[in-house]
Amino acid sequence: MAQGTAFARGADVSWCTEMEADGRVFRNAEGTETELFALMKQIGMTAIRLRVWVNPVRFGYGAWSDKADVLAKAKRAHAQGLDLMIDFHYSDFFADPGTQNTPLDWADYPMDQLKTAMAAHTRDMLQTLKNEGIEPRWVQVGNETNSGMLNPLGKIDWSLSGTARYTNYVALSNAGYDAVKEVLPDAQVIIHLGGTENAKWFFTDFKAAGGKFDMIGLSHYPTTAEWNSSSSSATHSNINAAKYVREAIETFHVPVMICETGFESWRPDFASEVMYDLMNRMKQIPQCAGVFYWEPEVDGQWKPAYYQQLGWGAYGMGAFTTDGRPTAALDAFSDDASGIATLHADDKTSTVWYNLQGYRLSAPTKGLMIMRQRGNSQKIIRRK
Repeated sequence: MAQGTAFARGADVSWCTEMEADGRVFRNAEGTETELFALMKQIGMTAIRLRVWVNPVRFGYGAWSDKADVLAKAKRAHAQGLDLMIDFHYSDFFADPGTQNTPLDWADYPMDQLKTAMAAHTRDMLQTLKNEGIEPRWVQVGNETNSGMLNPLGKIDWSLSGTARYTNYVALSNAGYDAVKEVLPDAQVIIHLGGTENAKWFFTDFKAAGGKFDMIGLSHYPTTAEWNSSSSSATHSNINAAKYVREAIETFHVPVMICETGFESWRPDFASEVMYDLMNRMKQIPQCAGVFYWEPEVDGQWKPAYYQQLGWGAYGMGAFTTDGRPTAALDAFSDDASGIATLHADDKTSTVWYNLQGYRLSAPTKGLMIMRQRGNSQKIIRRK
């Protein structure tokens, strides 16, 4: 394994190879073209998350996030000494709370055959990585499985009562768990939900039904309206997310990871403040395992070619500029000392402002920055 850091600062950059094939390049804050995984490490990331689809070519998307593509990206992450999370969607395309489609190749399988196929797919991907000397630190068995997985057979059946509604889902999920442990006994298996507020009710029933897990994974996407709200109804609040994470840890006695987060790409300085607040809250929670930004390398304009067929727009919560530079949204993921050592030594008397990567700003902005004044440097957060 790689760094084994206590609190992971990570990013899911699964789109990167597709972007690079489309001609996109990535640059550091000074504008120098930089390999993306090296750039993630420079920013301060300690870990990378990669999604796995079963047969996206047959689905029509193309050969991205399949086994070969995941291996190529995993090698790049491993070369930088970054920890790795593998995120099995068990689908040919995105799986989320409302969409858990069975891969086309498995569509007609009965339950036992579906469990066998799922386990074989899991072992194959992980053994392929292990054969290259890459051992993921975490493995997600499913992505945002609020409604179950591999529908219709693995869907949580709300027409039934109690734990019976979880029977098929738990059987499939446990098949994935066992497959992970066969290949990587030391990997932590994550069951992942969308929404921090869902953890207590879901895992109470999941555990009672015999579901296995080593860690709870949650998605949390703060919004402009709710990010700093203390209202109990504000599900996109950082305050409430921290409360729900603490509650899950205390209830289920396992670590909790924020496996996905992000904020509006067109407001990077505001995003910096929101992310810095989130990171501070999560770092203060014992057994919170870390925070991963979802697809920060996009700019709010690039989108996969397949999105044209779907009529979808570009993803709007990336954290890079259109010329491939990281924005202030990722400042909160830097090491605590990042940026200060790179400040220019000639600014002794005037006040000069920098972002956390040491990139000089023309003027102070809202959010977290470094102020250098009379030879001294300190972090400042401006709220106005």
